[in-house]
Amino acid sequence: MRLLAALVVALLTPLLTGAAPGPWTFEREGSRIEMSVRAFGATHTGRFEDWRGAMTLDPDHPEAARAAVTVQAASLRMSPSVATGRAIGPAFLDAERYPVIRFDLKSLERLGSDRYTALADITIKGRTRTVAFPVDLRISGDRAHLAGALTVDRADFGIGTSGPWNGLVGRQVTVRVALRARPG
Repeated sequence: MRLLAALVVALLTPLLTGAAPGPWTFEREGSRIEMSVRAFGATHTGRFEDWRGAMTLDPDHPEAARAAVTVQAASLRMSPSVATGRAIGPAFLDAERYPVIRFDLKSLERLGSDRYTALADITIKGRTRTVAFPVDLRISGDRAHLAGALTVDRADFGIGTSGPWNGLVGRQVTVRVALRARPG
């Protein structure tokens, strides 16, 4: 009888709480990964079009969340569009030699309500750096929304560090993420 009661509780808990602990998948529809950098006296923006990711999330304990996102470097589309070729070319992202950018969320520290400090490893051009940055994580039923922004020094990843472009493009690159996830 106790086994039956435990099984009923295990089966009904996700229905009553709105979502179960476990794997969640990021939905590309309604999500975005963008970047911006100062160059030639103006801010240039870009958006990564091809990426995949998932996270492990317990809605009752979001601080234990972990996530992995893989971005195809060649999928960056810059505005103005003439900057795209240079951004993914050998002097910057070098997407042909380093096709993948990785983001691995290691921890979330609760700051209050839906605010956290995220600690993540970012790998670009074979170089991994750990970064901490503020994020919002809202969980509503069977949907989670993770949004935040971080700034990295492109030189830490060997991006555009030689040649004439180094002095013409700002070293600080801001990456903004707005990701929507669902269980499964």
